[in-house]
Amino acid sequence: MDEKRSTSLHRLMLERQKGGTITGIREVISFDEKEILLHTEEGKLSVKGEALHVKHLDLESGEISLAGKIDSLAYLGRKKDKKEESLLKRLFR
Repeated sequence: MDEKRSTSLHRLMLERQKGGTITGIREVISFDEKEILLHTEEGKLSVKGEALHVKHLDLESGEISLAGKIDSLAYLGRKKDKKEESLLKRLFR
């Protein structure tokens, strides 16, 4: 089952700032009515807003549905692939 989750596609679908669906979820790190912190296939994702709540969560399929006013979506500390690093950065490690 872990193999299935690790290959799931990460997608964000926002519906008029009033909620949405996110796929490619590995784990819900924390949540309250102002911020939901998720571990996704693309790194940690912070969802900030007001009156946020989880309508549906299925970690088997890696999908979450949120409701509430969403103000921001931000990826935190994404790791870069070696291909994305500049040549100079790799030379002077």
